[in-house]
Amino acid sequence: MLKLYSRKIESISKWTSGAFIARLTDNINLPFALRHEAILLVKQPLCGGLPTGFRAYFLIDNTKYDTNQVNNCFRLSEELHYLSAEDVVRFDPEQHTLSVMYRRHSTSNSLLVTERCNNYCLMCSQPPKNIDDGYLVKELLTAIPLISRESKEIGITGGEPTMLGEDMLILIRALKNYLPETSVHMLSNGRKFAYEQLASQIAQIKHSDLMIGIPLYSDISNIHDYVVQADGAFDETIRGILNLKRYKQQVEIRVVIHKQTYSRLPELASFIARNLLFVDHVAFMGLEMMGFTRPNIDDLWIDPTQYQLQLVEAVEILTRNKMVVSVYNHQLCLLDPRLYPYNRKSISDWKNEYMSECKACVEKDHCGGFFSSAMFKYSENITPFLTK
Repeated sequence: MLKLYSRKIESISKWTSGAFIARLTDNINLPFALRHEAILLVKQPLCGGLPTGFRAYFLIDNTKYDTNQVNNCFRLSEELHYLSAEDVVRFDPEQHTLSVMYRRHSTSNSLLVTERCNNYCLMCSQPPKNIDDGYLVKELLTAIPLISRESKEIGITGGEPTMLGEDMLILIRALKNYLPETSVHMLSNGRKFAYEQLASQIAQIKHSDLMIGIPLYSDISNIHDYVVQADGAFDETIRGILNLKRYKQQVEIRVVIHKQTYSRLPELASFIARNLLFVDHVAFMGLEMMGFTRPNIDDLWIDPTQYQLQLVEAVEILTRNKMVVSVYNHQLCLLDPRLYPYNRKSISDWKNEYMSECKACVEKDHCGGFFSSAMFKYSENITPFLTK
């Protein structure tokens, strides 16, 4: 598991600034006028010493340099040695803390836009907080122009992004303007899109490739409302999906499978095929052992081997209706072979792990793997593939 936040930053010179957001570079010949906006990442010894003018210096090698001519020089701990040029970080020299906001060579970059939410899901991996976190938007608006235009996809997550109101629209416009060729995948519970004006406003941005992933946990309203712990959420979510599609926005339905949802997967699939045939993607997702999942584990945990028949039937119903379907966050050895074509490696690279039972497996490249939090609880039926 990669560390995206660290306090293990050693100061080896004077520091002269408060917290700031900057892009890393390994170009010691960067024009002097641009250096004050960049952090020089030093992975190999520099014979001529540290060039002057950079906002800060991150040292990965153990070479000792004369730091009398430079300020904000820090040595990174081993857990941050994966950092590379064009990554974007938030760094606080005073607190010696570093947050990685974007990694150039990763396909799993997401922007946390708020921790507030109007749902309180039983299995929420990022439990909501009723706080004023508007500073997150300001920081992201600083970071977005620093992100490589070659990035294929950026995620927006929370909390619930629609809680931001106008700030959500500002963020999406910024992503469109600065990263016009980058697709955006926004996770939302969809409820506020029940207000047609918001669906219209997001459509007016005319982002070329925006997908909104919305959870739907049952075809029965009170079951969905129980899972998300919000009365009336089912009706608002359905209206939100309809409004978004009315304005020709891409919508993905996401179904987290657990003890409260698995038994009616076929009925939910039939409901989607009858009423929401026009959505762009349906994803059936394994449970993440984070946040509220742990205290609610007895009400949520079911071994994936116990719901394969329901999952197969649900997938077949949707595919018969020409819908695009994927299975996320599952271990290949636990899936019914009929689901192999739909299995995706979907867990973000920084929290994707494999257990000791997987060491001899020859199919790890095709397996969804585990969330790092799965050490808490996972299936006893893990069986490595020993031959292809």
